[in-house]
Amino acid sequence: MNGRGIKLENITFFTYPSCTSCRKTKKWLTANSIAYEERHLFKKTPTYDELLGILSLTTEGLDEILATRSQKFKHLGIDVNELSLSKVVKMLIEDPTLLRRPIITDGKKLIIGHNPDALKNLVTKQTSLKMSS
Repeated sequence: MNGRGIKLENITFFTYPSCTSCRKTKKWLTANSIAYEERHLFKKTPTYDELLGILSLTTEGLDEILATRSQKFKHLGIDVNELSLSKVVKMLIEDPTLLRRPIITDGKKLIIGHNPDALKNLVTKQTSLKMSS
């Protein structure tokens, strides 16, 4: 956890330091005093169950989390729609560079990429939930 600020419900921030979108998102979270658990996407890759949880929160399934425009993905020359979900998840664990970044989740909502509006919405919803409790 970043150690200070508003403690929302278990926000996990999967990041990669050299990723521009990740740096922008981290800057936004810090500027807004949002506490989160930071996970280096390549050093502490999401587990099989975590990836299934992330996928369950998507609106577009695999298309939402796969970095399909990356050279790495293009060089694979595969159609992920022809693979079983299990094989795709295992492939993502073995090569997390195939994931879009950053990934931010509280276990109920999912944000992929740098999206300040979605972050504001997540913070607003969680803050109003705490106040009404």
